[in-house]
Amino acid sequence: MNFASDNASGVHPAVMEALAAANEGHVLGYGRDALTEAAEDRVREVLDAPEAAVMFVSTGTSANAIALAAAVQPWHRVFCHEDAHIEGSECGAPEFFTGGAKLTLMPGEGGLIDADALEHAAGFWAGEGLGGGQPGAVSITNATESGRIWMPEAIREISAVAKQHELVLHMDGARFANAVVASRSSAADVTHLAGVDILSFGGTKNGAMGAEAIVAFDPALADRLAYLRKRGGHLLSKHRYLAAQFYALLNGDLWLELAAHANDCAAHLAQRLTAEVEGARLAHPADSNQVFAILPADADDRARAAGAQYYKWPSQGEDSGEQVTVRFVCSWNTTGDDIDGLIAALRG
Repeated sequence: MNFASDNASGVHPAVMEALAAANEGHVLGYGRDALTEAAEDRVREVLDAPEAAVMFVSTGTSANAIALAAAVQPWHRVFCHEDAHIEGSECGAPEFFTGGAKLTLMPGEGGLIDADALEHAAGFWAGEGLGGGQPGAVSITNATESGRIWMPEAIREISAVAKQHELVLHMDGARFANAVVASRSSAADVTHLAGVDILSFGGTKNGAMGAEAIVAFDPALADRLAYLRKRGGHLLSKHRYLAAQFYALLNGDLWLELAAHANDCAAHLAQRLTAEVEGARLAHPADSNQVFAILPADADDRARAAGAQYYKWPSQGEDSGEQVTVRFVCSWNTTGDDIDGLIAALRG
Protein backbone atom coordinates (compact mmCIF):
# COMPACT_ATOMS: atom_id res chain seq x y z
CA MET A 1 0.00 0.00 0.00
CA ASN A 2 2.48 2.58 -1.15
CA PHE A 3 0.84 5.87 -2.06
CA ALA A 4 3.83 8.04 -1.14
CA SER A 5 4.75 9.10 -4.68
CA ASP A 6 4.74 8.00 -8.29
CA ASN A 7 8.53 8.23 -7.89
CA ALA A 8 8.22 5.12 -5.69
CA SER A 9 6.71 3.01 -8.46
CA GLY A 10 8.77 0.62 -10.54
CA VAL A 11 9.86 0.79 -14.16
CA HIS A 12 7.37 -0.36 -16.79
CA PRO A 13 8.38 -3.66 -18.47
CA ALA A 14 8.38 -2.01 -21.91
CA VAL A 15 10.95 0.48 -20.68
CA MET A 16 13.10 -2.28 -19.23
CA GLU A 17 12.92 -4.14 -22.54
CA ALA A 18 13.91 -0.99 -24.42
CA LEU A 19 16.88 -0.45 -22.11
CA ALA A 20 18.02 -4.04 -22.67
CA ALA A 21 17.71 -3.62 -26.44
CA ALA A 22 19.66 -0.36 -26.31
CA ASN A 23 22.41 -2.18 -24.44
CA GLU A 24 23.42 -4.21 -27.50
CA GLY A 25 26.53 -3.21 -29.39
CA HIS A 26 28.36 0.11 -29.63
CA VAL A 27 26.99 3.46 -30.76
CA LEU A 28 28.24 7.03 -30.68
CA GLY A 29 27.84 8.82 -27.37
CA TYR A 30 26.37 12.14 -26.23
CA GLY A 31 23.15 11.73 -28.22
CA ARG A 32 24.74 11.21 -31.61
CA ASP A 33 22.94 7.93 -32.24
CA ALA A 34 19.94 6.76 -34.23
CA LEU A 35 17.85 5.85 -31.19
CA THR A 36 18.15 9.35 -29.74
CA GLU A 37 17.18 10.86 -33.08
CA ALA A 38 14.16 8.56 -33.29
CA ALA A 39 13.07 9.38 -29.73
CA GLU A 40 13.41 13.12 -30.37
CA ASP A 41 11.30 12.77 -33.50
CA ARG A 42 8.68 10.85 -31.54
CA VAL A 43 8.48 13.63 -28.93
CA ARG A 44 7.95 16.15 -31.74
CA GLU A 45 5.29 13.92 -33.24
CA VAL A 46 3.20 13.54 -30.06
CA LEU A 47 3.44 17.31 -29.49
CA ASP A 48 2.70 18.10 -33.15
CA ALA A 49 5.74 20.38 -33.09
CA PRO A 50 8.07 19.37 -35.95
CA GLU A 51 10.48 22.29 -35.41
CA ALA A 52 10.86 21.92 -31.64
CA ALA A 53 14.25 21.36 -30.02
CA VAL A 54 14.20 18.21 -27.83
CA MET A 55 16.88 17.44 -25.24
CA PHE A 56 16.82 14.55 -22.79
CA VAL A 57 18.03 14.76 -19.19
CA SER A 58 17.74 12.37 -16.28
CA THR A 59 15.92 14.41 -13.61
CA GLY A 60 13.01 16.80 -13.38
CA THR A 61 15.03 19.31 -11.40
CA SER A 62 17.64 19.53 -14.16
CA ALA A 63 14.92 19.83 -16.79
CA ASN A 64 13.28 22.76 -15.00
CA ALA A 65 16.52 24.51 -14.09
CA ILE A 66 18.11 24.22 -17.55
CA ALA A 67 14.88 25.24 -19.27
CA LEU A 68 14.58 28.36 -17.14
CA ALA A 69 18.27 29.17 -17.60
CA ALA A 70 17.67 29.16 -21.35
CA ALA A 71 14.66 31.42 -20.92
CA VAL A 72 15.98 34.22 -18.70
CA GLN A 73 18.96 36.35 -17.75
CA PRO A 74 20.36 36.46 -14.19
CA TRP A 75 18.64 39.79 -13.47
CA HIS A 76 15.21 38.49 -14.45
CA ARG A 77 12.28 37.43 -12.29
CA VAL A 78 10.53 34.08 -12.80
CA PHE A 79 6.92 34.19 -11.65
CA CYS A 80 5.63 30.91 -10.23
CA HIS A 81 3.01 29.66 -7.81
CA GLU A 82 3.90 29.87 -4.14
CA ASP A 83 3.66 26.05 -3.90
CA ALA A 84 5.63 25.39 -7.11
CA HIS A 85 8.15 22.56 -7.14
CA ILE A 86 10.84 24.97 -8.40
CA GLU A 87 10.24 27.06 -5.26
CA GLY A 88 9.92 24.46 -2.52
CA SER A 89 11.56 21.25 -3.69
CA GLU A 90 14.56 21.94 -5.93
CA CYS A 91 17.11 23.30 -3.44
CA GLY A 92 17.67 26.55 -5.33
CA ALA A 93 18.59 24.78 -8.59
CA PRO A 94 16.67 27.25 -10.79
CA GLU A 95 18.42 30.18 -9.15
CA PHE A 96 21.78 28.39 -9.45
CA PHE A 97 21.42 27.47 -13.13
CA THR A 98 20.03 30.87 -14.11
CA GLY A 99 22.88 32.65 -12.33
CA GLY A 100 20.61 34.27 -9.81
CA ALA A 101 17.21 34.91 -11.42
CA LYS A 102 14.71 35.57 -8.65
CA LEU A 103 11.63 33.40 -8.15
CA THR A 104 8.64 35.63 -7.49
CA LEU A 105 5.76 33.80 -5.84
CA MET A 106 2.16 34.07 -6.99
CA PRO A 107 -1.14 33.10 -5.36
CA GLY A 108 -3.84 30.94 -6.87
CA GLU A 109 -6.25 28.24 -5.79
CA GLY A 110 -5.00 24.67 -6.15
CA GLY A 111 -1.64 25.66 -7.60
CA LEU A 112 -3.25 27.51 -10.52
CA ILE A 113 -1.78 31.00 -10.93
CA ASP A 114 -4.38 33.75 -11.20
CA ALA A 115 -3.98 35.65 -14.48
CA ASP A 116 -5.00 38.99 -12.96
CA ALA A 117 -2.44 38.59 -10.18
CA LEU A 118 0.23 37.81 -12.77
CA GLU A 119 -0.75 40.89 -14.76
CA HIS A 120 -0.42 43.05 -11.66
CA ALA A 121 2.92 41.56 -10.59
CA ALA A 122 4.48 41.71 -14.06
CA GLY A 123 3.40 45.33 -14.48
CA PHE A 124 4.67 46.30 -11.04
CA TRP A 125 8.14 44.76 -11.43
CA ALA A 126 8.51 46.05 -14.97
CA GLY A 127 8.30 49.55 -13.50
CA GLU A 128 10.77 49.07 -10.67
CA GLY A 129 13.88 49.63 -12.76
CA LEU A 130 17.37 48.50 -11.86
CA GLY A 131 16.62 47.88 -8.22
CA GLY A 132 13.92 45.29 -8.82
CA GLY A 133 15.32 43.50 -11.85
CA GLN A 134 13.04 42.76 -14.77
CA PRO A 135 10.25 40.24 -15.43
CA GLY A 136 11.60 37.40 -17.57
CA ALA A 137 9.43 34.29 -17.39
CA VAL A 138 6.46 32.59 -15.81
CA SER A 139 6.46 28.93 -14.85
CA ILE A 140 3.26 26.90 -14.43
CA THR A 141 3.01 23.29 -13.28
CA ASN A 142 0.75 20.77 -15.02
CA ALA A 143 -0.51 18.84 -13.10
CA THR A 144 -0.08 21.26 -10.19
CA GLU A 145 1.34 20.49 -6.78
CA SER A 146 -2.28 20.25 -5.60
CA GLY A 147 -3.21 17.77 -8.31
CA ARG A 148 -5.17 20.29 -10.36
CA ILE A 149 -5.09 20.59 -14.15
CA TRP A 150 -4.36 23.54 -16.39
CA MET A 151 -6.99 23.50 -19.13
CA PRO A 152 -6.12 25.01 -22.53
CA GLU A 153 -8.24 28.12 -22.06
CA ALA A 154 -6.61 28.88 -18.69
CA ILE A 155 -3.15 28.43 -20.19
CA ARG A 156 -4.09 30.83 -22.96
CA GLU A 157 -5.07 33.44 -20.36
CA ILE A 158 -1.67 33.15 -18.71
CA SER A 159 0.04 33.16 -22.10
CA ALA A 160 -1.73 36.37 -23.10
CA VAL A 161 -0.34 38.11 -20.02
CA ALA A 162 3.10 36.60 -20.65
CA LYS A 163 3.18 37.79 -24.25
CA GLN A 164 2.03 41.27 -23.26
CA HIS A 165 4.98 41.55 -20.87
CA GLU A 166 7.46 39.63 -23.07
CA LEU A 167 7.72 36.75 -20.59
CA VAL A 168 8.77 33.26 -21.63
CA LEU A 169 6.10 30.75 -20.58
CA HIS A 170 7.56 27.56 -19.09
CA MET A 171 5.54 24.49 -18.13
CA ASP A 172 6.82 22.09 -15.48
CA GLY A 173 5.32 18.84 -16.76
CA ALA A 174 6.66 16.34 -14.26
CA ARG A 175 3.18 14.78 -14.47
CA PHE A 176 2.54 15.99 -18.00
CA ALA A 177 0.99 12.71 -19.17
CA ASN A 178 -1.53 12.80 -16.30
CA ALA A 179 -2.41 16.37 -17.22
CA VAL A 180 -2.91 15.59 -20.91
CA VAL A 181 -5.22 12.69 -20.10
CA ALA A 182 -7.19 14.66 -17.51
CA SER A 183 -7.62 17.66 -19.81
CA ARG A 184 -9.13 15.48 -22.56
CA SER A 185 -7.05 17.58 -24.92
CA SER A 186 -4.06 16.85 -27.11
CA ALA A 187 -0.51 17.39 -25.93
CA ALA A 188 -0.26 20.22 -28.45
CA ASP A 189 -3.45 21.87 -27.15
CA VAL A 190 -2.03 22.24 -23.64
CA THR A 191 1.43 23.38 -24.74
CA HIS A 192 2.50 25.39 -27.78
CA LEU A 193 -1.01 25.85 -29.21
CA ALA A 194 -1.94 27.51 -25.90
CA GLY A 195 1.21 29.64 -25.86
CA VAL A 196 3.75 27.55 -23.91
CA ASP A 197 7.30 28.35 -25.06
CA ILE A 198 9.27 25.64 -23.28
CA LEU A 199 8.21 22.38 -21.61
CA SER A 200 9.73 20.05 -19.06
CA PHE A 201 8.21 16.75 -20.25
CA GLY A 202 8.28 14.19 -17.44
CA GLY A 203 8.81 10.47 -17.93
CA THR A 204 10.12 9.30 -14.56
CA LYS A 205 6.77 9.52 -12.76
CA ASN A 206 5.07 7.71 -15.65
CA GLY A 207 6.97 4.44 -15.88
CA ALA A 208 10.51 5.47 -16.83
CA MET A 209 13.61 4.66 -14.78
CA GLY A 210 14.82 8.25 -14.95
CA ALA A 211 14.19 10.31 -18.07
CA GLU A 212 12.82 13.78 -18.77
CA ALA A 213 12.78 15.90 -21.92
CA ILE A 214 13.24 19.62 -22.33
CA VAL A 215 11.19 20.76 -25.32
CA ALA A 216 11.70 24.25 -26.71
CA PHE A 217 8.98 25.17 -29.18
CA ASP A 218 11.13 28.09 -30.33
CA PRO A 219 14.15 26.53 -32.13
CA ALA A 220 16.10 29.72 -31.43
CA LEU A 221 16.56 28.39 -27.88
CA ALA A 222 18.22 25.17 -29.09
CA ASP A 223 21.86 26.27 -28.99
CA ARG A 224 21.50 27.90 -25.58
CA LEU A 225 19.84 24.76 -24.20
CA ALA A 226 22.52 22.51 -25.65
CA TYR A 227 25.36 24.46 -24.06
CA LEU A 228 23.59 24.82 -20.73
CA ARG A 229 22.87 21.10 -20.57
CA LYS A 230 26.51 20.26 -21.30
CA ARG A 231 27.94 22.90 -18.96
CA GLY A 232 25.58 21.77 -16.21
CA GLY A 233 26.78 18.17 -16.44
CA HIS A 234 23.50 16.76 -17.74
CA LEU A 235 24.53 15.57 -21.21
CA LEU A 236 24.98 11.85 -20.56
CA SER A 237 27.72 10.13 -22.51
CA LYS A 238 25.65 6.93 -22.84
CA HIS A 239 22.73 9.03 -23.93
CA ARG A 240 20.90 6.24 -25.69
CA TYR A 241 19.62 4.92 -22.36
CA LEU A 242 17.62 8.12 -21.81
CA ALA A 243 16.31 8.04 -25.35
CA ALA A 244 15.31 4.37 -25.07
CA GLN A 245 13.01 5.14 -22.14
CA PHE A 246 11.16 7.90 -23.96
CA TYR A 247 10.95 5.91 -27.17
CA ALA A 248 9.33 3.03 -25.28
CA LEU A 249 6.84 5.24 -23.43
CA LEU A 250 5.84 7.11 -26.58
CA ASN A 251 5.54 3.94 -28.65
CA GLY A 252 1.86 3.97 -29.48
CA ASP A 253 -0.17 5.46 -26.65
CA LEU A 254 1.57 3.69 -23.76
CA TRP A 255 2.45 6.94 -21.98
CA LEU A 256 -1.20 8.00 -22.04
CA GLU A 257 -2.48 4.55 -21.07
CA LEU A 258 -0.24 4.49 -18.00
CA ALA A 259 -1.31 7.99 -16.98
CA ALA A 260 -4.98 7.17 -17.52
CA HIS A 261 -4.65 4.16 -15.22
CA ALA A 262 -3.07 6.29 -12.48
CA ASN A 263 -5.73 8.99 -12.88
CA ASP A 264 -8.55 6.43 -12.79
CA CYS A 265 -7.13 4.88 -9.63
CA ALA A 266 -6.98 8.30 -7.98
CA ALA A 267 -10.57 9.09 -8.94
CA HIS A 268 -11.68 5.72 -7.55
CA LEU A 269 -9.73 6.25 -4.35
CA ALA A 270 -11.17 9.75 -3.89
CA GLN A 271 -14.70 8.46 -4.34
CA ARG A 272 -14.22 5.66 -1.85
CA LEU A 273 -12.54 7.90 0.72
CA THR A 274 -15.51 10.24 0.90
CA ALA A 275 -18.09 7.45 0.69
CA GLU A 276 -16.59 4.87 3.03
CA VAL A 277 -14.27 6.57 5.52
CA GLU A 278 -16.26 8.43 8.15
CA GLY A 279 -15.13 12.04 8.48
CA ALA A 280 -12.86 12.00 5.42
CA ARG A 281 -13.13 14.79 2.85
CA LEU A 282 -11.12 16.06 -0.09
CA ALA A 283 -8.91 19.13 0.22
CA HIS A 284 -8.94 19.58 -3.59
CA PRO A 285 -10.75 17.95 -6.50
CA ALA A 286 -8.81 14.86 -7.59
CA ASP A 287 -8.20 15.99 -11.17
CA SER A 288 -5.12 13.86 -11.86
CA ASN A 289 -3.30 11.07 -10.02
CA GLN A 290 -2.95 12.87 -6.69
CA VAL A 291 -5.55 12.82 -3.93
CA PHE A 292 -5.31 15.38 -1.14
CA ALA A 293 -7.57 14.38 1.72
CA ILE A 294 -8.36 15.55 5.22
CA LEU A 295 -8.67 12.51 7.48
CA PRO A 296 -9.66 11.96 11.08
CA ALA A 297 -6.43 11.53 13.01
CA ASP A 298 -7.43 8.09 14.26
CA ALA A 299 -8.01 6.88 10.68
CA ASP A 300 -4.54 8.10 9.75
CA ASP A 301 -3.09 6.26 12.74
CA ARG A 302 -4.83 3.02 11.74
CA ALA A 303 -3.63 3.19 8.15
CA ARG A 304 -0.02 3.80 9.11
CA ALA A 305 -0.13 0.99 11.67
CA ALA A 306 -1.34 -1.32 8.88
CA GLY A 307 1.68 -0.38 6.75
CA ALA A 308 0.18 2.21 4.40
CA GLN A 309 2.78 4.67 3.12
CA TYR A 310 1.88 8.24 2.18
CA TYR A 311 2.87 11.76 3.16
CA LYS A 312 1.25 14.23 5.50
CA TRP A 313 0.67 17.50 3.62
CA PRO A 314 -0.32 20.18 6.14
CA SER A 315 0.11 23.03 3.66
CA GLN A 316 -2.99 21.81 1.78
CA GLY A 317 -5.38 21.81 4.73
CA GLU A 318 -5.98 22.74 8.33
CA ASP A 319 -4.37 20.17 10.62
CA SER A 320 -5.31 19.86 14.27
CA GLY A 321 -5.29 17.21 16.95
CA GLU A 322 -8.46 15.78 15.46
CA GLN A 323 -7.59 15.73 11.75
CA VAL A 324 -4.66 15.51 9.39
CA THR A 325 -4.18 16.49 5.73
CA VAL A 326 -2.45 13.89 3.58
CA ARG A 327 -1.49 13.20 -0.02
CA PHE A 328 -2.08 9.88 -1.77
CA VAL A 329 -0.42 9.42 -5.17
CA CYS A 330 -1.50 6.68 -7.57
CA SER A 331 0.92 5.29 -10.13
CA TRP A 332 0.89 3.36 -13.38
CA ASN A 333 1.08 0.13 -11.36
CA THR A 334 -1.33 0.93 -8.52
CA THR A 335 -3.76 -1.96 -8.11
CA GLY A 336 -7.29 -2.40 -6.91
CA ASP A 337 -5.93 -4.46 -4.03
CA ASP A 338 -3.79 -1.49 -2.98
CA ILE A 339 -6.86 0.73 -2.81
CA ASP A 340 -8.95 -1.93 -1.06
CA GLY A 341 -6.24 -2.37 1.54
CA LEU A 342 -5.90 1.35 2.20
CA ILE A 343 -9.64 1.89 2.57
CA ALA A 344 -9.95 -1.09 4.89
CA ALA A 345 -7.09 0.18 7.03
CA LEU A 346 -8.56 3.68 7.25
CA ARG A 347 -11.94 2.33 8.23
CA GLY A 348 -10.50 0.00 10.87
